[in-house]
Amino acid sequence: MDFRTSYSRVTGLGSAKQGTRHFWRQRVTAVANVPLVLVFGFVILTNLGASRTEMLALFANPFVAALTILMLLSAIFHMWLGLQVIVEDYVQAEVVKLVLLVFNGFFAVSVGAVGLVAVLKLMTGG
Repeated sequence: MDFRTSYSRVTGLGSAKQGTRHFWRQRVTAVANVPLVLVFGFVILTNLGASRTEMLALFANPFVAALTILMLLSAIFHMWLGLQVIVEDYVQAEVVKLVLLVFNGFFAVSVGAVGLVAVLKLMTGG
């Protein structure tokens, strides 16, 4: 039994078969963000008022640096997926949609690169 419309059969357009993967990636990153952000927030809140030297020593700890990098990557990937859904659902003009999707990708990579460089700089005592 075929549930596709005759227009869909003629144009060959239909499901891109990516919806489930996108859905699960969004959910997995959301679940991963909860403990990562809570631990990162706890680390930062317990070190409020610390000197620059103390904060550099904190981020020189590989465990703290790794958790920060994981939180950063998970949050950025989650942001990228969420903004992609918003653009695909609410922007009608195809050219504008394409430009915004490309910009979204560049923005996510740029924020990730800056964040990673910042954490690596903190790790090395920068």
